[in-house]
Amino acid sequence: MTQLTHGGDWAGYRAQYGHDALDFSANVSPLGLPQGVANAIAAALPHADRYPDPLCRALRAKLAPHEGIPAESILCGNGAADLIFRLAWAAKPRTALVTAPTFAEYAAALEGAGCVVRRHFLQAEVDFAVTDSILSSITPEVDMVFLCQPNNPTGQVTPLVMVQKLLRRCADCGAVLVVDECFLDFLAARDALTAKTVLRDAPNLIILKAFTKLYAMAGVRLGYALCSDTALLDKMRAAGQPWAVSGLAQAAGLAALEETAYADSVRTLIADQRPRLAAGLRALGLRVVDGQANYLLFRAPADFGAKLRRHGAVVRGCGNYPGLDETWYRTAVRTQKENEQLLKIMREVLA
Repeated sequence: MTQLTHGGDWAGYRAQYGHDALDFSANVSPLGLPQGVANAIAAALPHADRYPDPLCRALRAKLAPHEGIPAESILCGNGAADLIFRLAWAAKPRTALVTAPTFAEYAAALEGAGCVVRRHFLQAEVDFAVTDSILSSITPEVDMVFLCQPNNPTGQVTPLVMVQKLLRRCADCGAVLVVDECFLDFLAARDALTAKTVLRDAPNLIILKAFTKLYAMAGVRLGYALCSDTALLDKMRAAGQPWAVSGLAQAAGLAALEETAYADSVRTLIADQRPRLAAGLRALGLRVVDGQANYLLFRAPADFGAKLRRHGAVVRGCGNYPGLDETWYRTAVRTQKENEQLLKIMREVLA
């Protein structure tokens, strides 16, 4: 069976077992696609015979006040992953720094563009927190630095003061800092943590965001980049095919921005259920990293994931993350009923 880099391979599980799993391997909203978004996609179907707007004008115009960023500083893409690859090809960095562990697509995009990837290894002893030690890893040879905020898979949040230190160090070395905030909107303290507050005066800063996670739109594919360096955004736009965002995805994004009550409900659910799930995992004797995202990193026996899979539940094995091994796993935080069901299956597997 083909092993994919990421979680969320529901089709692979179905092909192997003939039915769906209790899937905790993908970190999307457990409340499903908002009805308003589904309605907007359906309403856009009669226009699917037309090419989509390659500049996403209406969507960018609506994102601008939502993010407090000028529309010309926004570039939309086919998910955040699309924008990561566009950035690597547009900027063509020679040497880049990523933390370890972190999201795999940073290194994949960079290496695909011929870039040498250096890794700053985060330490398990401090729950993989980003500390001042990373600053010395940013040398004049480094052209680009990636920071996942909160980090995937650890869930650790980097304080804004630390982000600002990174930004200054990158500016001193002539490097671009890329802050991936795709999971930040799940947090109540998102406004105090976002790097948007310094975006206008930092042309070497790029922020990545997506509709994928918070609005359960993983199958729709829609993300966007924020940057005050509009010339770089133009290069990123030219680095991929012109119709990156389908008309249906653009309609979905416009509708999602109206779903404020839905987004609040997701944040409330995650804030309530994350500590409950973490406590349940610890009650099973598992080590859990204290993250703040809609997922939890934990440690279990190396064969735990395979056994869990045979029992009908799937979490994300993290053995393919540099800096982790086969004893580390990531689980999404979902509804109380689903979380309790997962813990029940885990209890049976560990018995």
